[in-house]
Amino acid sequence: MRYTSEGIAQRPRPDEQMDALFSDGFPAFITADQEVKKYIGHVRDLFTDLELVLLDEEEIVAAAWGVPIAWNGNVVDLPGGYTDALRRAVEEHGSGLRPDTFVIMAAQVHPGRRGQGIAAAALSALRDLAGERGWARVIAPVRPTLKSRYPLTSIDRFATWTREDGSALDPWLRTHQRLGAQIIGTAPASQEMSGTVKDWQGWTGLDLPETGTYVIPEGLAVLHLDVEADSGIYVEPNVWMQHS
Repeated sequence: MRYTSEGIAQRPRPDEQMDALFSDGFPAFITADQEVKKYIGHVRDLFTDLELVLLDEEEIVAAAWGVPIAWNGNVVDLPGGYTDALRRAVEEHGSGLRPDTFVIMAAQVHPGRRGQGIAAAALSALRDLAGERGWARVIAPVRPTLKSRYPLTSIDRFATWTREDGSALDPWLRTHQRLGAQIIGTAPASQEMSGTVKDWQGWTGLDLPETGTYVIPEGLAVLHLDVEADSGIYVEPNVWMQHS
């Protein structure tokens, strides 16, 4: 099936379609990164033209977006992860530095349309967009969803796990690989989510009665909770992949 893509700001979108699209797919704590909140508004203002929706006729089946940065192609020059990529995009834009690399930040598929190859189509649409802008490199801090089953395993180790055919064990990493992307590194501290004990109990559905380390639903790593300080910190890892 072929899908069409267009800018998310190109025309008004039905509220019910957008609400349905984002009704599922990420854990509740994913929005608790305080650093992301510092930059995301600027990103939306500066790079609205880098947000796409994928359409099946007039139905929105996916949305995807990214940001441009300057990257010299060396692993040591990669952003620290998801949050740092946003920071670099905003600060480099303000400095007038010319970007040469497109960072795929997210692709969200309608919950009722998953398993139909739409995620790959959304990623391909972003790669095409990067090509149109003349950005030679396309990279992504990928959130490996299967990692939540192995929260005690380091991201460096998890990224090496493969199936018998040599492809990545994680299905989201495999989706990128099928499009030709390769793993080039990891981001052990890609994002940091923080909140109160009450926040974390609400986000996870768990009782958190004492200070300690907790395995949480959908967490790629563990939650570190300090009841006395009324604070919980969760540091999420990602895997860096390069498409071109």
